Formats: sequence, structure tokens, C-alpha cells
Amino acid sequence: MTPQQILNKVDHTLLAPAASWEQIRTLCEEALAYHTASVCIPPSYVRRVRQAFPGLTICTVIGFPNGYSTAAVKAEEAAHAVFDGADEVDMVVNLGDVKNGDFARVTEEIAMVKRAAGGRILKVIVETCYLTEEEKIALCGCVTQAGADYIKTSTGFGTGGATREDVLLFRKHVGPNVKIKAAGGMKTPEDIEWFAAHADRLGTSRAVKLFKEQMTAL
Repeated sequence: MTPQQILNKVDHTLLAPAASWEQIRTLCEEALAYHTASVCIPPSYVRRVRQAFPGLTICTVIGFPNGYSTAAVKAEEAAHAVFDGADEVDMVVNLGDVKNGDFARVTEEIAMVKRAAGGRILKVIVETCYLTEEEKIALCGCVTQAGADYIKTSTGFGTGGATREDVLLFRKHVGPNVKIKAAGGMKTPEDIEWFAAHADRLGTSRAVKLFKEQMTAL
């Protein structure tokens, strides 16, 4: 893949708790300059970014990063994010429900957030670093049945990020209408190139920095 094809798959991300407006604005300017798929930013910045960058695709996070807010709270977060101008929402599943084996509850929560998002793209973060293979497979079913658009590997705040094995596992077990977002742990151009070839979206803060020199030289 070319550098531009890779960047077209990137959700250019800044979710640091102390991210300043200047940092967020720089992120957005880079996203426009290098044609990334979106910016992924904290919910508190969505309205300001929508006003400052009306043509930008904005992704934000719901129930982030721990996922243990109630389903009703996540649904309200999603609705509010859309009201503020978000085009896409990335929600974290309730890992307690996963560990309890209550996958029906997980599915209903995802479906509730999908309805609250009002047709916007929904990506479901399952935080693979805490899961067994059986749980990962079960969550592929939950995401598919609930009608979400993507399954996403990681928040970037857990004990690990995306792995090649997890992306290949998801590809085998999600439904035909579910795409895959790999996030976290991609540190080198080679990492990013592999995930770009096997996943539909990448959540990373590094891709623009790593590929911008190549883009400038084109």
C-alpha cells in the first residue's frame, strides 16, 4: 500500500487526558493535510472541533477507557456526541459483563448505543488484552448481532494493543457487514503497514508522523 492509502485508513488519534486545544487543533490540521479517515478526540472537544473544522470527520469515544458505565449512560453519551457533531463513536464494552459470560447483555448494550448514535458509525472496543480467545470469539458475535459497524481491538489505555493474531481472529469470526479497527501498539512503519493491509481502520497517533516525510516527497 502507498503511504496515502495507509493514511486514508487512519483515525488520527489524541485521547490523552490533558490534551490541550492547541494539540487538538494541530491534530485536526494534520488530518486535513494528510487526508486521514478521521480524527479521534475526547468528547469535550467535539463541538469546538466541529465549529473550527466543519468539513472534518470527527470520531469520539464513549464509556472510555474502562467501559463500566451503565448502558443508559453510554447511550446518552453517544446521543450527546452526535448532537455536538460527531460522525463516528467508539464505545467500550462492559468487560465485567464479558467476564460474567453475559453476552446477551453485552449485545443489548451495543444495540442501545447504536440506536442512540442515530445512524452514525459505531465501533465497539473490546479491549483484547483482557480477553480469552473464547471471549473474543463471543464478542465477534455480539458486535455482529447488535448491528455495529466495526469491532475495535483496544483503547490504547489497557495492558496491550492490537496484535496480528487478534485481527486475523476477528476476520474469521465477525459477520460480513462488520469491519475491523486495530488500535494501540503500532510503533513502526512496518507495524502500521501490516495492520493497514489486514484491517479496515487504524487507531493511532503515530502514522502521520511516521509517513509525513514520504508524503512530502511525493
